[in-house]
Parts: sequence; structure tokens; C-alpha cells
Amino acid sequence: MMQRLTTLKVVAVFFLAFLLNANLFAQGRTVTGKVTDADSGEELPFVNVTVKGSTKGTTTDIDGNYSIEVSDSEQVLVFTFIGFSTFETSVGNRSVVNVNLKGNTQQLEEVVVVGYGTQRKADITGAVGSVTKENFNVGQVTNAEQLIAGKVAGVQITPNGGRPGSGGRIRIRGGSSLNATNDPLIVIDGVPLDNTGVSGTSNPLNFLNPNDIEAMDILKDASATAIYGSRASNGVILITTKKGKAGQPTRVNVSTLASVSQPTKMISVLDADQFREAAAQHTTPEQQALMGEENTNWQEVIYQNALAFDNNVSVSGAIGAVPYRISAGYLHQDGILKTDNLERTTASVSLNPSLLDDQLKINFNMKGVFTKSRFADQGAIGAAVVFDPTQPIYDPEGLGGFWEWRNANGTPQTLAPRNPLGLLEQRDDLGEVNRSIGNLQLDYAIPFVEGLRANLNLGYDISQSDGRTFIPATSALGFNEGGSIAPYEQYKQNLLADFYFAYSRNFNEYGRLDATLGYSFQDFLIKNPTFDRVNEVGEVLTPAGVETRPQNRLISYFGRVNYNLSEKYLLTATVRLDGSSRFSPETRWGVFPSLAAAWRISEESFLEDNTVLTDFKLRLGYGITGQQDIGSFFPFLPRYTLSDDAARYRFGDEYLTMLRPEGYDRNIKWEETVTYNAGLDYEFLAGKLYGSLDYYFKRTNDLLAVIPVPAGTNLTNLLFTNVGNIENQGIEAALTYNVFKTQDISWDLGLNFTYNQNKIISLSNVEEDAVGILVGGISGGTGNTIQVHTVGFQPASFYVWQQVYDETGRPVENLYVDRSGDGIVNEQDLFRDGFPDALHFFGVNSRMNFRNWDFGFVMRGNLGNRAYNNVSSANGAFQNLRFPDYLANMHTSVLNTGFQTARLRSNFYLEDAAFLRMENISLGYTFGSIRERGYTLNVNATVQNAFTVTNYTGVDPEIPGGIDNNFYPLPRIFSLGLNLGF
Repeated sequence: MMQRLTTLKVVAVFFLAFLLNANLFAQGRTVTGKVTDADSGEELPFVNVTVKGSTKGTTTDIDGNYSIEVSDSEQVLVFTFIGFSTFETSVGNRSVVNVNLKGNTQQLEEVVVVGYGTQRKADITGAVGSVTKENFNVGQVTNAEQLIAGKVAGVQITPNGGRPGSGGRIRIRGGSSLNATNDPLIVIDGVPLDNTGVSGTSNPLNFLNPNDIEAMDILKDASATAIYGSRASNGVILITTKKGKAGQPTRVNVSTLASVSQPTKMISVLDADQFREAAAQHTTPEQQALMGEENTNWQEVIYQNALAFDNNVSVSGAIGAVPYRISAGYLHQDGILKTDNLERTTASVSLNPSLLDDQLKINFNMKGVFTKSRFADQGAIGAAVVFDPTQPIYDPEGLGGFWEWRNANGTPQTLAPRNPLGLLEQRDDLGEVNRSIGNLQLDYAIPFVEGLRANLNLGYDISQSDGRTFIPATSALGFNEGGSIAPYEQYKQNLLADFYFAYSRNFNEYGRLDATLGYSFQDFLIKNPTFDRVNEVGEVLTPAGVETRPQNRLISYFGRVNYNLSEKYLLTATVRLDGSSRFSPETRWGVFPSLAAAWRISEESFLEDNTVLTDFKLRLGYGITGQQDIGSFFPFLPRYTLSDDAARYRFGDEYLTMLRPEGYDRNIKWEETVTYNAGLDYEFLAGKLYGSLDYYFKRTNDLLAVIPVPAGTNLTNLLFTNVGNIENQGIEAALTYNVFKTQDISWDLGLNFTYNQNKIISLSNVEEDAVGILVGGISGGTGNTIQVHTVGFQPASFYVWQQVYDETGRPVENLYVDRSGDGIVNEQDLFRDGFPDALHFFGVNSRMNFRNWDFGFVMRGNLGNRAYNNVSSANGAFQNLRFPDYLANMHTSVLNTGFQTARLRSNFYLEDAAFLRMENISLGYTFGSIRERGYTLNVNATVQNAFTVTNYTGVDPEIPGGIDNNFYPLPRIFSLGLNLGF
């Protein structure tokens, strides 16, 4: 380790010495200035500034500022920037020369965040997607990821359900792991987040107010992500929040949004009349006597039309040399499942002064949030499917005033389903979270060394959460224990210290060099105190466990070089050395390099006068990234844990909790993902049509997964270890077409398409001819699974029997195809029949402006994926009518199948889950007369989840993991908003 540190120090010394020698003897009068876009007024970074007829040159910084030495008042400065017309001006006696450049394209001028810096889009060699605030999805957007759903090729965002603030599952180019996380790394204003959840909230990302976000840049291939090394196998999302700007007058923006959410579809179950008819045919008179006289639609009972209000205010501008932005927001959102609610109060402050003649740039960002949630019992969704529709909702003599299945002595029947509304109304599950994230970044231009900057970034992310679940003694769930009170708390701390040198120098005919060399330290601490679970009179039901305080650290050294020769040939080389305390000292360190090159063919002489193909770039990239996000534990350490209640030891009249050893793997190490990428960026007619096309191939080695191990070989039967390899390949295509643009009307159309396929190549700890690792637990029985990880197949492939049908197309109960041909149907006849992840997914977005009106929509869809309808398989049989002391409702599929008992492994319940969803439709109007006075007033209306086209018979075809069971339905949301700026 010391040798590594010494080597890095030597490299750093030589690096600085080279820079000092190159700049120490620069002489002459200094000319400074700022370069901006003539159309928008935005600062332009990385503009080439040269002294005509000489080798002197420089580039503008991130704020568009430059400084250059001139020796003669008659000299001419030349300003060149891809996407803009070249501009020349004589210096004369001026010491400040500000320039406005006129753009001649629409997309190459963009600057994107790439990790520890920014780059022009024209200079990028990796696969990077970017969405700015002008193109974000609109409507009732609670979580950051909703802003870009359907907008970026290779990025798939699957909602986790309709619960307020629940967020979505984000996948960039598919998953790269089996049991380690497949979530991308998320970095907010330079602070990498911890991917683990936060107690007391349903989504760790809902602390960030979407109204504060300026842009989201998505790093997809290893040449773009390798700068983040050990945390970048699943891609990186860089979120930049809004800032004030120098010279900007004070600006106040106020927005309010009111929404109504509606359930879109119910699970198809027997109504009361159908239930009575089925009971008359399939039950005894004694069972029929259990039926009531009501006609209750339990799903209509538990769902509601839900209201939401989202109010935000921001003030931005500059006080002297200090640009600032201050914002506050309040969200109140009810869920369509009764008793579900989220309240969120947010505040943010951003200060961005430049001192010492712009040599020192300071970025201070701080965001705080307080959330208060009431979590509805999602078990009510399943209970509403099976609860007897002939029974009433309320019973004055029942349990807590609700009708329940009870024994003769009045106690609740423990095996019977609970009253769905009673589950909601008689459970008070509250969680509160205080969270703050912020950073202070100091960027200093070192004197006497042109182009050299030192950057220090100190950041934090701290949350404190607590809550409790209360179930009264009068309820069916709490009756036998005298009620239940279960409190919890959690403290999470994420501290960051980054320091790096950045050097940028234009060597004119020798090209432009950008180099970065740095160090990063990040510390993660979680405190999980435990408490007794008690009943209403204070008796201990479950004693408190042992408090856990997992803490892990990441130490990293990184470097990157970007080289641009003649605006034609681009090269990026990156390396990161990471050490993680999650692994043993022998396997702790990993090296993650990448190399990428690009050729801007459109800048060659044979296309110089071409006006049709205005940009054409070929990109090639290779890199290795890592994976160490394996939860909050340390799988290489031998450790002891407390036994559960069922494994306590009796000593006299006392039962003692014992310590028991856990399984561990001393040699567990990093997952490593090797990625190859080939891409084309193109633009026609100076931005009329532009886009990209990428092919990628990823191979993840030393997969981290939970696998079964032979008895006696470890202290557990399931071990977290390295097991094999997985391959992932695909094609991405993105296109933006500016259909037309005039003074009164404009129309932009965007399309993106992704093909992605995963395949397990090897599972080293599993025999070659073995079925694989069974996964995908389902309801309807104990210990049943419906998916499998098998070599040569897609991960989590469905593993089922092939159903046999009669001549009328009706499935024959308990009759499956004998695929092995041995004359019997058994486990050998199970086969892999599709998988839950889409082979193809796509998005379509459109934006049209006509005078003061604007209209837009976003559609997205999946193709090639299947879903297992576990609601139907577990409840689509007449066995639900044969419980001795109660009756349970059934899925309407039983009317087709006639199944007497549940047939959980029949592929009859596997359905095509392809879909086309209208994600949102929006219409807005801006009052022109207000705008002429310096004010802006916009009124907008939005419909989200407007409709879904699918053959899937369940509530929703978009199910994370592909197993449909108790899924919280996605609502249809109607929103009306008002935005005022002055």
C-alpha cells in the first residue's frame, strides 16, 4: 500500500513540474473576458481562444471566462467553438474583451457533467445521455427518476408501485449482478449517495425536490463511468441542481400544482352473485350458511380518489459578486390506497461566488427535507381479492367495529383473511425522516500555471429517522397480543472528501489537453438501535435485539486524461484505484481502467463544405468497473448473531437467547464488469435531426450471489460469495427531429429504442448439469418458487410445467407435457419459459409550441417480457371455498380453468407483459401580455398514466421482478398547475 502511495506522489510531482516549466516564463499584457451564447446569453465553457498568427492559446472555463497574454495591441483574438461561427476581434488597447458567439447548430454546444468535471458534448468519447429541465417530464412528479422516464436510450425506469413517493427501479443497460445491487450510482452536486434505503420512507430518493433539479446526466459505458470505479458497474446518474448566476437580477418563481389520482383497474374477482353461484355448486350446506346478505366490492372499499398539492417557491439572483438561489417546497400527497399519505417539506440554498479576480470559485449547496409518512398496510390489497363479497364492512359487535371471521368464542380466526378496510384503518404505521445533503466545493486557479486548478469538495449526507407501528388490541391482528407497539429509529451518515488537480491547456496545432488527478475518501455509518415490541399495557411481546452500527469506507485514487487533436481525434484514458473495507485486506483493492477514442469524421477536409451531414463522430470504448455495494455487512468476517425465538435454549424455567455462528467467505472479492462500446453520433442540417447509435457488450466476472452450499461445508446452507459470470449486450438508438420551427410554431420529436439481453455464462459453485439456483418466491404455498438462475439462460427465467389444453382450448387440470419423454411428469419436465426483463424497450416524446400554447406527450413501452400472474394462480381454484370455518373469494380465471386446486407451476399463468403506456400528456398556456411586463405566468394541465395498451390480464403489466402479487396499482393522475415568475 505504501509503495502505491509513494508512486502516486512521484507522479503528482512530475505532473506539477511539467506544468510549471510550461508556464513559468509566460510574459505580456493580460487580456481577460467572457464568452457567451449570442442567442441565450448562457456562458460558453471550453471555447478556444487563440492569438491569430501565433501559437498562443487558451480555453474558457466552466463559466465562460478566459485570460490570455498578448504582446502587441494590434493582435487579433480568434474565438472558435464547435457548433458556433468563428469570431475574430482586434484587441487594441482593451484589457477586457467580452464576446458573443452565434450558434450554427443545436446540440453540439451542450455541456454535460461527466464526473469530476464537465465536457462539451462534441468532445465526449463515451456513451452519455443528458436531459435538462426544459425536457423533463411534467405533472405530479414526486421523485427525481420520474423526470427522465422514457427519455433516454438504455435507461429503464420501472415504477415500484403507486404508493406516494415510492419511486422506481432504475436500470441502465440492464442488470450486471445476481444478488448485489443493480441500481446505478447517483451523484448529487458531486456527492455520491448511499444506495441503501432509509427507514421511515418508501424511497431514499424522494428527499430531493424535482423542482430544484437543473439537469440529469447519465453515464452508461465504462469509458464514461470508470472515473467512479468500484461503484459504477450499473452506470452513474449525475444530478445537477439549479444555481443563481452572476449579474442576474433577483427573480422569484412560485408554482402550485393540484392533482387527483384515480385507480385505473381492479383485479378480476367473483362478484357477490358469482360467488354465491359458485358456492352453491362447490360447497356443503354448512359452508353455504356462512355466507352473508351483502354485495361488497372490497377493492372499491379500500381504494379512493386521492388528492395531492405541490407548492414551491424560489428566489435567485446575485448580491454583488455572490450568485444565490434559495427554494422551499411543500408536498401533500394521498395514496389511492386509503390511509396512505406522504408529506414532504424541502428547502435548499445555493451560493456560488467567485473571488480573487475569478481565480477562486466557491460552490456551496445545502438541501434539507422533512418527510412524514403514513404507510398503508399493503396486505389489504391481497385481502380485498379473497375476502368474502357477501359479508358487510362493519359490525358493531365485531372486532374494532369491523366484520371479521371469528370463532364461536368471539376470537378472530387466525387462518382466515382479515377485513381489508380493517387492516387499513386499524394500523397506524408512521415514519418521519430528517435528512440533509450538501457540499462545499472550492476551485482555485493556481497562479503562474495557466490552466491548472485545484479542487476540494467536502460533502455530507445525513439522515435521522424514526417511527412506530401501532395495532390496537381491538383489531383482529392485535387481539391475541393485546395490541402491538413497535418503534424504530435509524441514523445514517455519509461523509465525503474529494481533492483533485485539473489541468486544461490548448497547444494549438498540437491539440488540447485536459488532465485530472485526484483522491477521494468516503465514510458510511449506519446506527440501528432496537426497541422492545410491547402491547398496549406495556408488556414485552418481543424483546429488543442487539443494536447494529455497520460502518464502511472507500478510499480512491483516480486520474483522467482527455486529448483533442484538431477537433477531429479525441482520446480519453481513465484509471481508478479503489479500496473497500467490505472486503478482506487480501482482496480489498481493485484497479478500474478505461480507454476510449473518437473520430469526428465531419471535421475532415472531404466533408468540410458539406451542409447536410454537419456532425458525424465514431466512438470506441473499453473499460472495467467494479461492484462492492453488497448491503451493510461484511461477508468476509466470521461473526456471531443472536438466535431467534424458535432457537432459544431452555435452562430450568428460563429460555436463553444463544449466539450462533454465521456463514462467511474469507476470499470474497469484487465483482468486475468489462464493457466494450462502439457508437456513432450524427447530426444533419445543423441540428435539424441528430442522435446516436450504440452497441455494447458487458461481461461481469466473479458474480456476487447467494447460493446453496453442501451441508457441512460452511456454517450456513446459503452463502454470499463469488460464483460465476454473466454477459449483457445490446443496441441503443436515439433520435431527435426538429420537425419544423418558425416564429409562431415549433415541433420537436424524440425517439429512443433499446435492445438488451442478459445471459448467465457460468455458475462456478453449481454443477454444470444442475438446474441452477431457484429464486422468485410466490404465494399460494410454503417455499414455492417460480424462477431460476441457470447457465445459458436469462437470469430469473420462469421455471414451469407446460400446460396441456383440451380441444376447446381449456387447460386440463394437473396435466402437463412430458417434455423428458420418460412417461411421467415430474421435476424433470419443468422448463424455462420466458423472463421478466424486457428484451426491447422504447420511448417517444413530442413537444409542440404554437404561439403561447405548448403541447407535449411521452409514451414508453416494453416488448419481449413476461409476467407471472400470482394473484390468479394462488386464488384461481375452488379450493378457496373449502376451508371449514370461512370462505375465500376467487380470481375469475377459475371460471375458465375450473381448477379445483391451485396449479402454481402451470405456464397457463405466464402472460405476455408487453405494453405501450402513455406516460403523460400536457397542455400549457403562457400569458404573453404578462410576459411583456417582465412577468411570466403559465397555466398547465397534465394527465399521467393516461392509458396502457397490453394483453396482460392483471392490474398492470409493468411489475418489477415479473411476479404479480399484491402490487400497488399505478394511478391515473390529473393535474392542474400554475407557474408565476417575476
